[in-house]
Amino acid sequence: MSEPVGVMLLNLGGPETLADVEPFLVNLFSDREIIRLSPFPFLQKFIARRIAAKRAPKSREAYRLIGGGSPLARITGEQGRALQAALLVEGSFMVRMAMRYWQPGAEVALAEFAQAGIRRIVALTLYPHYSRATTGSSLDALRKAIAASGHDFELGEVREWPDQPEYVGCLAQSIREGMAGFGGEPVQLVFSAHSLPVSFIREGDPYLDQIKRTIAAVEKITGMSGRLCFQSRSGPVEWLSPSTPQMLEQLAADGCRNILMMPISFVSDHVETLYEIDIQYRELAASLGLRLERTGSLNTRPEFIRGLSVLVSDACRQRGWL
Repeated sequence: MSEPVGVMLLNLGGPETLADVEPFLVNLFSDREIIRLSPFPFLQKFIARRIAAKRAPKSREAYRLIGGGSPLARITGEQGRALQAALLVEGSFMVRMAMRYWQPGAEVALAEFAQAGIRRIVALTLYPHYSRATTGSSLDALRKAIAASGHDFELGEVREWPDQPEYVGCLAQSIREGMAGFGGEPVQLVFSAHSLPVSFIREGDPYLDQIKRTIAAVEKITGMSGRLCFQSRSGPVEWLSPSTPQMLEQLAADGCRNILMMPISFVSDHVETLYEIDIQYRELAASLGLRLERTGSLNTRPEFIRGLSVLVSDACRQRGWL
């Protein structure tokens, strides 16, 4: 390997304290790549502040219930350190994170790379399934940060990996572990993905197709079939359906009693797993006479980290860096 490579882990970010919640929401709703709050760009930030102020109390309560903030930066940092150690066999790598709507932003990592004499960067999304609202927005922000940095970085991109073997294998193992907790009783497997406006799919976003690719690969390994639903919708647009609450209600009506829920589009614990599934949906399930358990998140599972290292080394080889 001729020279060191920087690895940039791309993720959403999340408020780390309750005081961070409202400014985090402002950052999120200010992104016109996700939602255009007005036909006039200059009004976006103004409307974003109003929406954030309205939603902040409910959002703060969700974060209070999971410990007072998002663990996403901490977990992403742990993933980065584990990935850097796994890449030692390939050569010299420096792994850092770039959060889209909170700190640290891409400019922090770029400054560290420049100081270390690194000019080659692999951007590795931690969203397995590509959407312009997630990976697309993060890559756009990274390219802008590179252009503003004053340094001549070369950029390689890992944009999606819905059926990466180690990733899929980890999901399958997580399902087996979850099923074991039901003691042989009949269980319905449910895949809950982050929702997306239907308009995105109609405009060609590959997110839904890639989710289905992951599910097909997992079902092939486990021999178990699951039902797909969508969580975390917000705003008065048409979202992918059925919603996760709708799925729970349907399964209860069908006579189901046990549910193992896999958060299929998330690789780390954060508010969507720790609050929405573990608290909100579990309470709804109990009110419907259902037992709901969740599969463990991948976080720093060794096999998952090994899969990330394969993605990085493959990207380097494609560019002749290894």
